[in-house]
This record gives sequence, structure tokens and C-alpha cells, in this order.
Amino acid sequence: MEIRYSADQVRFQRMTTEEIRENFLVDLFEEGKINFLYSEIDRAIIGAAVPTNQKLVLSSARELASDYFCQRRELGVLNTGSAGSVTVDGKKYKMANRDGLYIGLGSEKIEFTSEKADDPAYFYLLSYPAHKQYPTKQAKKADAEVTELGANETSNKRKIYKYIHPAGIQSCQLVMGFTELDECNVWNTMPPHTHERRMEVYMYFDVPKDNVVFHFMGKPSETKHIVIRNRQAVISPSWSIHAGAGTSNYTFIWGMGGENQEFGDMDHISIDEIK
Repeated sequence: MEIRYSADQVRFQRMTTEEIRENFLVDLFEEGKINFLYSEIDRAIIGAAVPTNQKLVLSSARELASDYFCQRRELGVLNTGSAGSVTVDGKKYKMANRDGLYIGLGSEKIEFTSEKADDPAYFYLLSYPAHKQYPTKQAKKADAEVTELGANETSNKRKIYKYIHPAGIQSCQLVMGFTELDECNVWNTMPPHTHERRMEVYMYFDVPKDNVVFHFMGKPSETKHIVIRNRQAVISPSWSIHAGAGTSNYTFIWGMGGENQEFGDMDHISIDEIK
């Protein structure tokens, strides 16, 4: 498990491209392994599990000082690959592409498998500390709360699928879902916003081969970008905008943790404020 300490907005203004990537870009997917990154921002843990020939078992780590991973944590899972399954304390959840799963505090044995070793599931993981036990529950795309935003004229027509949120699957502080851009639309979260009361992580997937997403971050008055490729994530501190434009349409998982769970709690930035 990598531990990463975050730069503040003052240091961010002086960073080179490589320094920004070292501090905020997350690249964890590796076949046959579970990889994690521990961010000191709101103590978020970002992870990836790609089982192939054998199951992968989620264990604790020295950095957690716990007997098992979810002893003091909750965990969100979303499958961005082919069919697989997640088994939690003996109960198996079949996971198709875009299926999600909330795993509650106190869950001890968590295992990941793929139906086909040569066409594996790609499980994205996001975890925050938890203070109350909520039941483990599966999320299906057909059951999600969906919000449609944007328009073709502004190249940002998209559907937001909410999985873990106060009106859906309950959690302590994790809020999680994904956004699909319609064909020929490339902008997400534009106009942008910040979250003064929580941090956010974006994980981009279904980015076609030979395409990229330009993820914009920083204070509204001094923005910078990171070039993102398929199944890479970016950490967004509370002081930073988070918006992106791709060379093609794509999908991204958003996940938040912090002071509250209200999806609409955001500080909007007008276009004329962006520099």
C-alpha cells in the first residue's frame, strides 16, 4: 500500500507536470493483484483488484493497524471489466460490468474472482473510515437513481448514476456512483465546482484506445491539467476544481468522503472565474 501526502494549493501553483502527476495521479490496475493507495486527505484509500487465475483475498495492511480491512472502514466496489464476483463473509455477489457493491463496517473476509481468467473483472475500490455498521448491499445499474445533465450543444450531455448516497445505499460517509457521457460529448462537470467540505476521487474508464482525458484541477484562478488514460484515477482535494474533457466520450466513477453526504453540496464556479 502506497501512502501519499497531499500538496496544498500554494505548492500546487509551482508544480511541474511531473510533480502534479506524482502527487495526484493514481494508476493501480494490475492483473493478478490487489493494489492500494492511502491518501492522507480524509484518509481515503483507493484500490484496484484484477483477479485472473485465482481469487484475490483482501487483507489488512500495516498502515491500517487493524486485524482485517473493514474493521474500522467501509468499502465501495465497482466493476469496470468483464464478469466476476465478490464474496463477503461467505455470501457471493455476481458482478457484471458497471455493477457496484457497498461493503459495510465489520465485514471480515472479502474475496474477488473473475469468470474468465483471460477476460477478467476490473474492480475499482474506494474506502473511508466508518463509525457505524450498515449492511452490505449490491447496486445494479437498472436500480440506480439517474440524473441527466448537459446538452449536445455544449458537448456535455451525460447521465449520472448514483449508487451509494443517502437516498440509495446507505453508508457512513462514502458517496459513490458513475457518470456516462453520451456519444460525441466530451466535457464532464462543466461548469466546474469545488467541495470545501469533502474530497473527491475520479476514476476514468472506457477511454478508447489512443484517446485521453484532460482532467483540470487547481484553484479556479489558476488551473492546471493532468492527462488521464484508461483506468487511471485522480485525487481532487477540497480546494480544487475537478472537470475534464476527452478526445472521445468516456465514463468515470466519482467517489467522495468528508463532512457530509449531500450530493448537491458544492460550490459552483462560473465560467468567467476560470483562468
